[in-house]
Amino acid sequence: MKFSTFHLFHRFDGQSFKDVYDYHLELIELAEELGFDGVRLAEHHFRDYGVVPNLFTMLAHAAARTSRIRLGTGIVVLPLHDPIHVAEEAALVDVLSGGRLDLGIGRGYQSFEFDGFGIDLAEARDRCNEALEVILGLWTRETYQHEGKFYRTGAEVSLAPRPVQDPHPPVHVAAVSPETVTLYAERGLPILADPAATFRKVVQAARTWQETAARAGHPPGAELVVARSVYVAPTVAQARQDQARFEAAFDRSRIFNERSAPIDPATGRAAQGFEYYQDRYLKGGTVSADFRWEQLEVIGDPARVIEQITLLRDAGFANLLCDFGSTRPMPVEEMKKVMRFFAAEVMPAFA
Repeated sequence: MKFSTFHLFHRFDGQSFKDVYDYHLELIELAEELGFDGVRLAEHHFRDYGVVPNLFTMLAHAAARTSRIRLGTGIVVLPLHDPIHVAEEAALVDVLSGGRLDLGIGRGYQSFEFDGFGIDLAEARDRCNEALEVILGLWTRETYQHEGKFYRTGAEVSLAPRPVQDPHPPVHVAAVSPETVTLYAERGLPILADPAATFRKVVQAARTWQETAARAGHPPGAELVVARSVYVAPTVAQARQDQARFEAAFDRSRIFNERSAPIDPATGRAAQGFEYYQDRYLKGGTVSADFRWEQLEVIGDPARVIEQITLLRDAGFANLLCDFGSTRPMPVEEMKKVMRFFAAEVMPAFA
């Protein structure tokens, strides 16, 4: 099992934008020092939920401050971008980092963001699939031309620069719904399973991916990634107490609400293609502490956390994307203690 850290770049009350960037860059440097395999950064727009609108700009900066750790997107919301620019910017980061880029992509889901760009959320899946076709075409062919429903290259073009990694940087697609998992497994594209899905759902997603990929003739060994909220304390009792403290300090409805929901403004219901997520964001994110403890979070003392991670590994996941508290207003030194404790007490069990 590999371990990566997730960085939402949420801006809490009283923080400047630079405060947020400095905080996470310091943690990225620590992640490399502690032996984490990678980091992944989230893209968001128009509000404090996440304040990195262009992941490649931030990853290029992180590349200059690190030397070994993998630098990943988690995720680029492809329908909000010109795929030619994504292919170029990603290739540039791959070159600058010496071949350390991991490209996580997805269709996105926040209707608020799509409305801001004037893009129909119901088109998200088709836009994402076509954009991915363009990116892979530009990366793998000397010259490439595309004329599609949403994107076109016009003249035949040749990408410059080209990625260092051969044939291209690893690509992971955000997916949990059975339809999406099956779609990308048939193409042999590994998934990145999200932290808001229960253990049961992500385990099933991994099994569906593996079975579908095998039937399609793809070789075993793909690196499936699963994202989880992660917290380890010296004792189970302390972990439960800390979980309650974290929840009391943060209003979950700031994340799980109508602005975040994949809603079609014309109907007030889930946009086309997002029916699987109909209720997740409209319920205000209200889930009990017991539900989070048993079904959502990797949390507890080292023994319990190791057991949970073993479950994910045995299901077929090869990389755990650890969210150590992206929505917790935790001082940087306290966050560093959490990461150090995890690295010392949990990671060696999977070396």
